[in-house]
Amino acid sequence: MIDAVAAQRAAGLIGEAREKKRTVGTFPTHCEPHNEADGYAIQSALNGWLAQTGSGSLVGYKVGCTTPVMQDIVGVSNPAYGGIMTTGTHRGSAEFAAGKFQNPGIECEVAVRISTDTEAGCTDYDRSRIASHIDACMAAIEIVDNRYGDFKTAGAPLMIADNFFHAACVLGPEIEEWKDLDLAALEGCTIIDGETVGTGLGAAVMGHPLEAVAWLANALAERGGNLTAGQFVLSGSFVAVHWIDAYPTEVIVRIGELGTVSARFG
Repeated sequence: MIDAVAAQRAAGLIGEAREKKRTVGTFPTHCEPHNEADGYAIQSALNGWLAQTGSGSLVGYKVGCTTPVMQDIVGVSNPAYGGIMTTGTHRGSAEFAAGKFQNPGIECEVAVRISTDTEAGCTDYDRSRIASHIDACMAAIEIVDNRYGDFKTAGAPLMIADNFFHAACVLGPEIEEWKDLDLAALEGCTIIDGETVGTGLGAAVMGHPLEAVAWLANALAERGGNLTAGQFVLSGSFVAVHWIDAYPTEVIVRIGELGTVSARFG
């Protein structure tokens, strides 16, 4: 596994590429991530780097690669997660300058707020057990950013190191009566400049959005971490990503009874 010094070096290279809007390219041999463990070690160092350079603190996580199609494309057999920082988190709506991101994409997701810490070392969370740690659900936009050029050849370890495409998010109103809803049956849609460009059901995310949250709790526990009260989790997109290629662009994500969120680019 990559050592701490090399992980810090790799994190700095990723952070500088983000700041200067450069493609996250190859690393010196001594700090290149070769597997998922290396990727997560660098990710931890990157989130520390981001915190020290003005991005605030780690306030949540995103889960990606929750469908077999995306797992095949990226070359992994399981989901992956990334961290979310304070400054990238918005409520209700948000505006982003045209040059804010390199190649932004929009994803339609159910987000959950964690009410109580998950148990350290516990790796057998399932959908039912993780539900007791959730006190609200909300519609969300995740803004992903392709910082790799041809991401299909970048490799999963690099994307994990860089918080798995995550760039920002917009969270909708918190619905505390979420247990009355069938999250798997919720229909989500992405609307770009008034036109619906994609729809899907919550069941597309591992059969149920909470399966992704349970997977995350177990994955964090395997690495000595856990979800903590007040954090939120983006559970994965159930509408295909839509890449923004023109400005200005108005985006709306609507998810059944969870409501809508919006973003403007440019």
